[in-house]
Formats: sequence, structure tokens, C-alpha cells
Amino acid sequence: QVQLVESGGGLVQPGGSLRLSCAASGSIFSINAMGWYRQAPGKERELVATIRTDDSTNYADSVKGRFTISRDNANNTVYLQMNSLKPEDTAVYYCYLNSLTYRIPRYNRNDWGRGTQVTVSS
Repeated sequence: QVQLVESGGGLVQPGGSLRLSCAASGSIFSINAMGWYRQAPGKERELVATIRTDDSTNYADSVKGRFTISRDNANNTVYLQMNSLKPEDTAVYYCYLNSLTYRIPRYNRNDWGRGTQVTVSS
């Protein structure tokens, strides 16, 4: 019912930059929040950044000052600008959506995309 399509991942050298995009579509009445999670090999999935409808944001301490999350509400798209990338940022990045379902009875639900690989290596 809900589709999240990520793009922008790839291989980058330490200190480089990448910009991730995620477009949401499907049976969505309204979006409460969007964001990004990541999971490195052998580690648990962790929150990277989120942005709410009022444009308030939340960042993991490890990415503060380096990553910037933004939204294009008209296109249900969220972006993650990643600067000063470190090898520790290497992970699969998953787009996150918290939304109110279109069909009645409406309820809030969480969804994740299929993920895009980000590799930071020299």
C-alpha cells in the first residue's frame, strides 16, 4: 500500500558528500514525519534523522553538524544531505515514513524503504 523509493547512495571517499532522496507514494492520507535510519554490518539499526510536518528535526549525535534533513511536502519527498562523511557512516540507509493511512478507519503506521548502500572508504 505504501511505497518508499530511495536513491543517491554510492561509494564516496572520507570527507566527501552524498545526497539521499526518498519519495513516498501509495495509500497515504497525510504524512506525520519522514526520516532516515541506517544499519551497518553486525550492528543494530539506528535513527539518523527525522523531520516532522512542522519542520522540526532530530539528529543522531554522531551526525549533528554534518547531515541535514529536509522535505518537499508537495512531492512527499525527504532528502538527506551528508557532508564530511566518515568510514563510520558506512551502512545501508533506510527511508522512514510515519503516516496516517488513507482508508478509514485511519491509523498511524511506520514504513521503511528497501534501503540504499552508502560506503565511505578510501
